[in-house]
Amino acid sequence: MSGEIVQKTLGAAIGLGLDGALAADDRVLLMGEDIGRLGGVFRVTDGLQKKWGADRVIDTPLAEAGILGTAVGLAYRGYRPVVEIQFDGFIYPAFDQIVAQVAKLHYRTRGAVRMPITIRVPFGGGIGAVEHHSESPEAYFAHTAGLRVVACSHPQDAYWMIRQAIACDDPVLFFEPKRRYWVTGEVDASLDAAPPLEAARVVVEGTDATIVTYGPLVATALDAALAAADEGISLEVIDLRSLSPVDFDTVEASVRKTGRLVITHEAQQFGGLGAELATSITERCFTHLLAAPARVTGHDIPYPPSRLEEHFLPDLDRVLDAVDRVLGRANSLTGWTL
Repeated sequence: MSGEIVQKTLGAAIGLGLDGALAADDRVLLMGEDIGRLGGVFRVTDGLQKKWGADRVIDTPLAEAGILGTAVGLAYRGYRPVVEIQFDGFIYPAFDQIVAQVAKLHYRTRGAVRMPITIRVPFGGGIGAVEHHSESPEAYFAHTAGLRVVACSHPQDAYWMIRQAIACDDPVLFFEPKRRYWVTGEVDASLDAAPPLEAARVVVEGTDATIVTYGPLVATALDAALAAADEGISLEVIDLRSLSPVDFDTVEASVRKTGRLVITHEAQQFGGLGAELATSITERCFTHLLAAPARVTGHDIPYPPSRLEEHFLPDLDRVLDAVDRVLGRANSLTGWTL
């Protein structure tokens, strides 16, 4: 498939990457609830069991703790299991295995044991789902030493990143923005031009302020950049891609140039990744910042019923309001210009 350009949705691009990983390494196994015959709730793995067989694309019982425990045993035996957690809010029964075992086995064995497990997690809201189907649990895992945490945002990156995650010898939490599964784009079905898994990406260059985000809100940030341009404001948009480790060098270089920072994510504000980003960049860029960093996040409440989720999710208006704040323009907090 090297060099072939195809049109794929984000979900299909992940499926293409899984297919490529199965072909490239017979140690790769896919495991999850309904991923085989059904092809997964979002049909990401559609057709893979038929192509590769039920011993490599495995339908598991509805037991996340059991799935992760099995993956640990397989990794010990030299396999590279890829686990699908059907929805973000279902990951908590496996939390102990992930943070207390998977993340620490390499350290505890003084480097003798690797845990090359990729854990796929559809995350975030915006699809009108019921309770426990629209969570954003990434900060729990980004806090845990020994885990890599990444989030894709568009089809090309989805393909590159899933291939890189599976090839990585570290355990990787791979967050997939479920409301963007149907976004379509070109995919180069090779890894020749892929940036490192831990590298952030400057999506749009700008000079007046930096927006840092990841996953589902990259598209919202791009809309903000277009809307701001109509008013003569130049916004730089950075897709973090890796949430742990964070590519602070790329973010720092941008903020040193623009002097202003807006951070946005769907997860609740308190204890979220936005707080770490704001603090770390303030420490690194204190003399370059022309305004305090602004955060645009979900609210500090449980994820609401679907009929109210549009009030919870950061949208274009809230992001642009934060841009006004860092630029000293009239905004929802002040109502006046500094």
